[in-house]
Amino acid sequence: MSTAVSPWPAEGPDTEAELASGLARGDESCLVTLFRRGGPRVHALARRALGDSREAEDVTQQVFLAAWRGQTGYRPELGTPMAWLTGITRRKIADCLAARARRAALVEGAGARYIPWHTGPGEAEAAVDRVLLTRALARLPVPQRTVLCLAFYEDLTQPQIAELTGWPLGTVKSHARRGMRRLRLLLEGPAS
Repeated sequence: MSTAVSPWPAEGPDTEAELASGLARGDESCLVTLFRRGGPRVHALARRALGDSREAEDVTQQVFLAAWRGQTGYRPELGTPMAWLTGITRRKIADCLAARARRAALVEGAGARYIPWHTGPGEAEAAVDRVLLTRALARLPVPQRTVLCLAFYEDLTQPQIAELTGWPLGTVKSHARRGMRRLRLLLEGPAS
C-alpha cells in the first residue's frame, strides 16, 4: 500500500465566505480549493464555447494562471469566487476566439495572395475582396473587430457574444453597429 504525499492541502475552506476571504488574503490553499471546485465548470464553459477539448484545456490553464497571479486583486464584496472565476474564463475564451479569428484571417490573406492561374470567373475579385476586408477589419478598434469576427467567422449571435465576452448585450450591439459603420467607410474609401 502506497502512502503518496499530495502536494495539495487536503483541507480547504468549508464555506463560500471563508473561500472568498482566503482568496482576498492570497491564501494558496483557497486557490487550490477553487481549482478543485471550479475547474470542471471552467473547462465545461471553455469546451462549450470553443468546441475543442484541447483549446478548452489550454484556456482552463490560462484561467487558473490568471487567477493565481491576480488572486490578491479579488474583492469579495464584488462577487463570489465562482463569479470571479467565470469572468476570467469569459475573457480568456474571448481572447482565444479572437486569436482564432486572427489566425483564420492570416491564412485567408496568405491564400488570397497566391491565386492559382486556373481560377474561374469572379474568383480573383473575390480573393481581392477578402484581402481588402481583412485589412479593413485589422484597422477597427479591438472591441469592434472582436464582435464582428465572432459574428461572421464564428457565426455567433449578439446574445452569444455577450455571454462569451461578459459584455452587456447593449455594448455588443453598439460595437457591432459602430464596427459595421466604420468598416463600410473603410471599404468605400474616400468619396470622389
